[in-house]
Parts: sequence; structure tokens; C-alpha cells
Amino acid sequence: MGHDHEGQRVSRRRLIAGVSSLGLGSLLAACGQDAPAATTSTGATVSPTATTTTASKDVTALFAEANTCTLTATTTQGPYYFDADKVRSDIREDRKGTRLRLMFKVQDSEGCKPLGNAVVEIWHCDADGLYSGAESLSTGGGGQPSGNPPTGAPPNGGPPSGAPTGAPTGATTGETSAMDLTPTDDKRYLRGAQVTNSKGIVEFTTVWPGWYRGRTVHIHAMVHFSNARVLTTQVMFDEALNTKVFTKSPYAAHTGRDTFNDGDNIYKDTMLLKVTEEDDGYLGVIVFSADSDKDGK
Repeated sequence: MGHDHEGQRVSRRRLIAGVSSLGLGSLLAACGQDAPAATTSTGATVSPTATTTTASKDVTALFAEANTCTLTATTTQGPYYFDADKVRSDIREDRKGTRLRLMFKVQDSEGCKPLGNAVVEIWHCDADGLYSGAESLSTGGGGQPSGNPPTGAPPNGGPPSGAPTGAPTGATTGETSAMDLTPTDDKRYLRGAQVTNSKGIVEFTTVWPGWYRGRTVHIHAMVHFSNARVLTTQVMFDEALNTKVFTKSPYAAHTGRDTFNDGDNIYKDTMLLKVTEEDDGYLGVIVFSADSDKDGK
């Protein structure tokens, strides 16, 4: 299953309906170790492999720090995670904002070995601070998300600023957790999943995230490997770049930002994306070192 780019779904356009209908659960099963190719609802056979659109030598330079085996910090998944059932690299849909291309390299935290056939999910808010599938909740217009409620009272309906930095609480059974949200609307923008290639690399195209009160600018990420959630984390941005991006439309209309990296309860320097300018936007890269065998190392 090859990586798509700029709006194309995983695999080729002629398989768009079939691949999308796999859903995250089927995709995870197909990407398990030694798993055979998956059969879609259209009858097409799709192998869970991926490639990137960036030249190999460029990828090597971008991920030069990948030879450092340091377990990536685990964070709360937040109150707005759910299986969006969107296997795609371009997650923008109709959301406006500064173009952001993301490249993640997933490796084992003990041996630095790239993890191929891992599924990487990302989700984040739009320029106005809204999460798809939870617009009323993220604006304070709805009730509490389903599952275990987050601790602390979220200011203006945003996720709690005092969220724990350890592993998410709540019982987990297979690939579901008691903390997973039941969506309150049918929007799915700025959410998606992709499969790492043999080098452990995956790409997404999105927009620079906005902000909401109580949190710094961030993107959520979750790595699944061998039918298990092996990493839940977040990535952040240099504040000089946040300031630059937020002077432009549509971000400039959203004023009153109250939390920056140095005041965020989850932020760590190791979560900063390595960001460079690219065409009409930016490219952000980072290495995820995941505990693929879940032994705590």
C-alpha cells in the first residue's frame, strides 16, 4: 500500500473506496507481524507497505538523530481521540491554514531498528482550536466526552492543562481504551493514519495547528504495532515559528493565546519538531522511539 501525497488516499486512486473501507482495525490487523495482504470490500488485495515522496539521501539527512535510542516520552491521549477511520496522508479536507508536511520515523527504542508496517495516527485542532468529531466539546458547547472523564476543569472547553505526563489512564482492551471518545459530530478533518515503510517512515500533509486555552500548540500522535498501542505522544513547535505563522490568516483572527511552550504542563524539549521552510509552507520531522515489545525500555 503506497503512500499517497497531496490529497490522494493510501494506495492508488482506483483503490480509494476499498482501502478506505478497511478502517483502522482491519489496517492494524493487516500490518501485524507476518500478516498477509488485506482484502478490501471491493475485492482488491492490498499489502500494507509504504513509500515516501522524499529522496532517500534527503531522508537520511533529516533523520540523522535516529541512531539515538531514547524512549520517546509518553503523554496523555487527551479527551478527543477516537478511531477516525481515515487511512490517508492528506488530512486537511476543508481546513484553511499554513501548509505543513510531516515526516515521522518510527524505530524500536532498544535497538534503533526501524519499525516497518507500524500504523501512525495523528490528530490536532484547526486554526480556531476546534477538533473534528468533537466541535461542540472543544468549544464548551457540549457535554463531557464519553469514557473516563479527564481530570481538571478545562478552560473554555479545551483539554485539561494539568493532564498527566505518564501513560493514559483507563482500561485498555486490545485496540480500544476506556478513554476513547465517542464522536459528537460527523466531521473528520485533521485526523488520519498511515503505514510506515521499511525505513519506519510515514508522511502526512496538514496545516499548522491552532491553539486553545490551557495548552501550547501541539499535534497528537499514536503508534500501533503488532495490534497494540505502543506509543501515545505529542509534538510541539518552536515558539518563534508559532508567532510567525499566527500573524497570517486564518490564525490572526484568533487572539488571546494564553499558554506557550514554557508554561505547558506536557511540553518537553524532546517533543519539538525539526522544522524547515518548504515551498508554500513547512516540513516538520521527528523520530519516535517506541517500546515495540512493551517491556518498558
